[in-house]
Amino acid sequence: MRLYPRVLETSRAGLHLRQLAPSDAADYYALVQANAGHLTRHGDYQDEVAATADEVTESLAGQDGAQFRFGVFLHGRLIGRADLIPVDPPRFGLGYWLSEDATGNGYAGAAVGALLDHARAVHGATDVFAGVTHGNRPSEALLHRLGFTVVADLGTYNRFHLALGQVTVR
Repeated sequence: MRLYPRVLETSRAGLHLRQLAPSDAADYYALVQANAGHLTRHGDYQDEVAATADEVTESLAGQDGAQFRFGVFLHGRLIGRADLIPVDPPRFGLGYWLSEDATGNGYAGAAVGALLDHARAVHGATDVFAGVTHGNRPSEALLHRLGFTVVADLGTYNRFHLALGQVTVR
């Protein structure tokens, strides 16, 4: 029985999350390379940008439930990624990014919101943590809008936390 659906709908028309597969590797690799400057502006995603096309394919093929890697799609076009990492369930980690041309439209909030709703409803997530590199004000603002609070300054980035509360898995 698969606990995690392949597709998550969002509150925005035409925007959904779909679990990334090896067949998405070429599109994902191209998106990362096209956004290399955007992704590394604050020191983040250095390894992602440095990965070869073959390494991206291997990474997407190697998903074993240790992490849920979703592509963010707008009208069928890959525009980013959102990950839910079961660090110590019911506590999860969160990661996300959008292509530079897709930022500022509310897509990240809708995508992350859908992922959080699903984490709570399906996995009984009670706590979600995210790290944001100092200087990435748009990402900090997004997490604040979603109800996250800063719980630690870890030198180069802040750790954010969102308490989802005790929920029943359905």
